Amino acid sequence: MTQSQIIGILGAGTMGNGIAHVCARSGFPVLLCDVAQPALDRGLSTIHKNLAREVSKARLTQQQADEAYARITPTIDRDALAPCRLVIEAATEKFEIKSALFRDLDRILAPEAILASNTSSISITRLAAVTQRPAQVIGMHFFNPVPVMKLVEIIRGLQTSQATFDAVRALSLQLDKIPVEVNDAAGFVSNRVLMPLINEAIYAVHEGVATPEAIDTIFREGMAHPMGPLTLADFIGLDVCLDIMRVLVDGLGDANYRTRPLLVRRVDPGWLGRKSGKGFYTYTNV
Repeated sequence: MTQSQIIGILGAGTMGNGIAHVCARSGFPVLLCDVAQPALDRGLSTIHKNLAREVSKARLTQQQADEAYARITPTIDRDALAPCRLVIEAATEKFEIKSALFRDLDRILAPEAILASNTSSISITRLAAVTQRPAQVIGMHFFNPVPVMKLVEIIRGLQTSQATFDAVRALSLQLDKIPVEVNDAAGFVSNRVLMPLINEAIYAVHEGVATPEAIDTIFREGMAHPMGPLTLADFIGLDVCLDIMRVLVDGLGDANYRTRPLLVRRVDPGWLGRKSGKGFYTYTNV
């Protein structure tokens, strides 16, 4: 894509505002869309703070940060995405929500536009099937925090064209990311491998094998992980972990992926991890 082409981001939450940040920082004009103004305001505030952090660490000049922020146009009007030749959806990890958005985007966008999903587990082939452009539907799975993490899983649906894949791979490189090609399957690679690890760590707590602190220390100090699986689960969001694990069970039909009751008992009262202030650990100043 050329830097005159507008990139649409649908969803201003943690992932959406991070994707908008890196697109704008890389010189692209961005339309950041959400359903409500307060969600947009929170997203823009996060982008502003993260750009300021990059300035404080001398990764950007103040002028570069100001120019990046100015490239982002917020909107609550989904039809305003019509000029975009690529829209990246970053909504809640539920098929019903994403498929409804894809139907609407299919109506709004020009026939040649690409629809990408930041889904971390949901089938790209299923999402493509609700549109009239399955060849132009692809997965573009960024990792949190998006401005920092380099990896992008690029997921081919069964009907994703080579031209679509090439365009999205090239864009990932323009965003200074490392694109890795993955074929469509529940959880792709990252979460198909990661979520069973988190699940078993939760089960070990449930069975009284060890405390969350002990389990995380073993992975940090014994296996050189930057953070343990339960700290990571809190960082991802326990509700997101639960949604992904349910997708894995449905998509793979393997009981080994079944959700541990202790995870459900954390999510039900709203103990979602770092973002809510409590998960397997308690957080302040969130």
